[in-house]
Amino acid sequence: MGMTITEKILAAHANLDEVKPGQLINVKVDIAMGNDVTAPIAIKEFKKVGAKKVFDQAKVVFVADHFTPNKDIAAAIQCKNIRDFAKEQNLVNYFEGGISGIEHALLPEQGLVVSGDLVIGADSHTCTYGGISAFATGVGSTDLAAAMITGEIWLKVPETIRFVYRGKLKKWVGGKDLILYTIGKIGVDGALYKAMEFTGETISDLEISGRLTMANMAIEAGAKNGIFLPDAKTYEYMKQRAKRKPTYYDSDSDAVFSDIIEFDVSDLDPVVACPHLPENVKDVRELSHVKIDQVVIGSCTNGRIEDLREAAEILDGRKVASDVRFIIIPATPEIVKQALSEGLLEIFLEAGAIVGPPTCGPCLGGHMGVLAEGEVAIATTNRNFVGRMGHPKSKVYLSNPAVAAASGITGYITHPDEVI
Repeated sequence: MGMTITEKILAAHANLDEVKPGQLINVKVDIAMGNDVTAPIAIKEFKKVGAKKVFDQAKVVFVADHFTPNKDIAAAIQCKNIRDFAKEQNLVNYFEGGISGIEHALLPEQGLVVSGDLVIGADSHTCTYGGISAFATGVGSTDLAAAMITGEIWLKVPETIRFVYRGKLKKWVGGKDLILYTIGKIGVDGALYKAMEFTGETISDLEISGRLTMANMAIEAGAKNGIFLPDAKTYEYMKQRAKRKPTYYDSDSDAVFSDIIEFDVSDLDPVVACPHLPENVKDVRELSHVKIDQVVIGSCTNGRIEDLREAAEILDGRKVASDVRFIIIPATPEIVKQALSEGLLEIFLEAGAIVGPPTCGPCLGGHMGVLAEGEVAIATTNRNFVGRMGHPKSKVYLSNPAVAAASGITGYITHPDEVI
């Protein structure tokens, strides 16, 4: 019996010829990652059991990105904790300050994660790396601690749902719309502890940035991981960045899927996830009455250069509504530099937007964009739970960058065609 791409990666890292859904396995990890929120807990557990050295100084990766630049004393202490540990352990890959960025944009960009890898991270959106054909999943901080010591972790092999997308996407429709549309159809528990495998002619046309966006939000459907089959776009992305040799796996023709779900998305318009769940999805035109107070474009979901270009196309020569706070956060320093060289930052500033340094800040209601009671935001982030971006009585709508940008101009949730 054949195997899926997820099963093949797991089998290879378990040193087994094959694995089957439901099987408990021990696997070797290629990257074990933590951030300034989750790594301090892992470090505490690491020391608690008397461990002296991490299993590999290049494979344990720390990224200070959630409450950085440090928003308060507690955040500063957290970062000092992981900084000191990184120095003590001589970690090769510790990112803070001017070389840091939002972890799930930074690691693929830097070539630290490559196709065929098995990556665990103490952050639920670690599944992002499935966009470049890696098995990647979020774990708890104690699991991270164990992996830091041993280089291994136990997993249950997930069943796989194959999602097949057909049709050419309309302008202003991208990976964010595909994943929101999908979650809207199957629900936030529709892929519970399963692998979401994305394929089809629509996916073949989708750039890597859009694939990373889709894999990022697999967790929003309850999935263990999201993953794309490698193709010419994957090979080119790896050729430009990979620090290690990638391994390319594919799903066998006789692989077994728990379900195969097909979508014709040729008529799909931009969609928006309404409060307070990513599954509460509506066509953008149904929400033109919703007044907003804040726009956030950024995060590990949509803070890449392609997202900023899309926003700039909408904002160029236009002004942000006078009663809207418009926050743009490029995901990494390299993206900041590229946006600067392409003139995007000037477009944003001329429009009246605020451009911030790479940080997760507003996405989790941490800083640089926290909402007050009764305020409404539209954001390119990945979650719109109660209180996610601030006050429990605030509201968050999730969209692609073009919709967010258009909404910032009118002050209401708006289809991009309405301002272009």
